[in-house]
Amino acid sequence: MKISVIIPAYNRVATLARAIDSVLAQSYRVDEIIVVDDGSTDATSEVAKVYDEVSLLRQKHMGVSSARNNGVMMASNEWIAFLDSDDTWHPKKIAFQIAHHQKNQASKVMYTDEVWISGEREMPLPKKYHKPETVTFKTALAFCNIATSSVLMQKKLFERLGGFDESLEVYEDYDLWLRLLREEKIDLVPQKLTYKYIDAEDQLSMKHRESAPLRVKALEKHLDSEFDDIVRAELITEYTLLAEGAKKHQHEDDIFLYEARLEQLQAGF
Repeated sequence: MKISVIIPAYNRVATLARAIDSVLAQSYRVDEIIVVDDGSTDATSEVAKVYDEVSLLRQKHMGVSSARNNGVMMASNEWIAFLDSDDTWHPKKIAFQIAHHQKNQASKVMYTDEVWISGEREMPLPKKYHKPETVTFKTALAFCNIATSSVLMQKKLFERLGGFDESLEVYEDYDLWLRLLREEKIDLVPQKLTYKYIDAEDQLSMKHRESAPLRVKALEKHLDSEFDDIVRAELITEYTLLAEGAKKHQHEDDIFLYEARLEQLQAGF
């Protein structure tokens, strides 16, 4: 299996080398490492240039989805792995995923368990982040905890799905995995092989605590599918919460928007 690793980076001069080093330390050597500098204003690109093994793509600042998509377009191999520039891998991460695929030839997407690190200390993983053996559309709908940095998948499947939705600043991974789960399964490699550093102040997940409008945008794509009933119920719950929040903060335009959409959903539209 030939593998291309895609590392999007935006102002990650402090962590990019750590991420790249973890790829180079893999016991199963990958064939290509692509760093996509998403318009950094620091020396992120200079860090990438230090490595002869790294191909650097620079673009204007367009967001992580664009960076990943453009990295995949540049990739020359059949399999792609994603690694965020502030995460790292266990040295046997790729080897375990390769071994899983060798035993399960039909597998097109694999993800791993993960470790959370704060400072120098491993943090206990909250119960809701424990990984299910089988991921289905239904189980992922309410809460999907597939870490993008843990995923290895076929490039042609990613391309068929259309890649990450570049209009979503957050929930872009949730959106992609739901679209994928409508037609494929995602296999768990249960070892803790992906390391997430959760105390970075500028992580998107920390900055966008009120990102529910983007979540409903992702969910809307699955109305009129075989999962219409459960998607509609989830959307009704989300729009109800959004309307309540808008009332609390007296955002009149949002109140009208959310309540109108609620009426439509309840009427079957």
